Amino acid sequence: MHQHPPRKRYGYDEMETECHTGASDYSEWLAQVGPEDAGGWFGGGVMHNDYTAHPWPLDEHLHFTNWVLHRTLRFLERRDPSCPYFLTMGFIAPHPPLQPPAVYFERYLRTGVPEPVIGDWAEPPGFGEGGEHVAPNRVNLTGEALVAARAGYYGLINHVDDQLRRLLNPVIGIGRDLKRDTIVVFTADHGEMLGDHYMWRKSRAYEPSARVPFIVRAPEHFGLQRASTVDAPCTHADIMPTLLEMAGVKVPDTCDGRSLLPLMRGEQVPWRDYVHIEHVPEHMGLTDGREKYIWDPKTGAEQLFDLSEDPNECHDLSAEQAHAERLALWRSRLIDELRDRPEGFVADGALVAGRPWSSVIPGRGNLVE
Repeated sequence: MHQHPPRKRYGYDEMETECHTGASDYSEWLAQVGPEDAGGWFGGGVMHNDYTAHPWPLDEHLHFTNWVLHRTLRFLERRDPSCPYFLTMGFIAPHPPLQPPAVYFERYLRTGVPEPVIGDWAEPPGFGEGGEHVAPNRVNLTGEALVAARAGYYGLINHVDDQLRRLLNPVIGIGRDLKRDTIVVFTADHGEMLGDHYMWRKSRAYEPSARVPFIVRAPEHFGLQRASTVDAPCTHADIMPTLLEMAGVKVPDTCDGRSLLPLMRGEQVPWRDYVHIEHVPEHMGLTDGREKYIWDPKTGAEQLFDLSEDPNECHDLSAEQAHAERLALWRSRLIDELRDRPEGFVADGALVAGRPWSSVIPGRGNLVE
């Protein structure tokens, strides 16, 4: 999804998709094989950003997550085995709609889910604040609504995990090739606030939204350290150069990311000091994995967190004099990141809040109001 034009293949030989801009292979398939007049993907009345949760109303094999695996296995059965392949598969889950199959939903209703994390800086929204009433930006869920929302999200994750076993299984999937010649990367485009700090959805620089899984598995001859964690600030831009180097292909000089292969082998190499987090108009941020600086481009508000001591970002250090030097350092780094941006986020060496940004025309640098 989020692809334009929706049918452009972008180098792939074939593609199946469910894109909100017009390509709806899954919806068309569901209309053909599912119950008549069932309402499709949203037939349960739970929409794409709601906090309401509901068991998947159709047979489990009709769920989008199952469909992705079915189409993936079909491709693997039909592909040309004499040449390499590059396969991308994407799940909507655990993104809302929060409608996992009933067995997964009921599992977490029965066993329980963690309470939301609420920072000492977070304020609950007032009545009607935060946008649409069941798909808000800010939320204060309690009771059954809170438990159901979080159980639905956890259930969707569990469902994806189980379906991935169909892919990684050595009997029916690619498991038989994992030791020989297959590289697997698992990641996500964003997380979910899920009520933490009275927030819902994504688009924030906080850990529940901005930190995503990034798991790599490869055959032994690549030299990756098994069951190890790379404690270095990484970003999605690093995926392409990592896979290119592992495949023996030259990384273009224009690539923004860097190959993680040396780090995954345990080698000591120079690395970036931090990564830049951005989702306008909500947040700008910088983090090295140990500290995080957040700047609100609308209001200019700043936050500083010590992730080593406070991984849930419950205590904002930005107003404390003892951390003024660290705050100034991170602010100067963000100024350097944004200095040449066409929106005008920096003027006279300082951050400027309230700048408009509708879109920037590539290659021209001018702002369209």
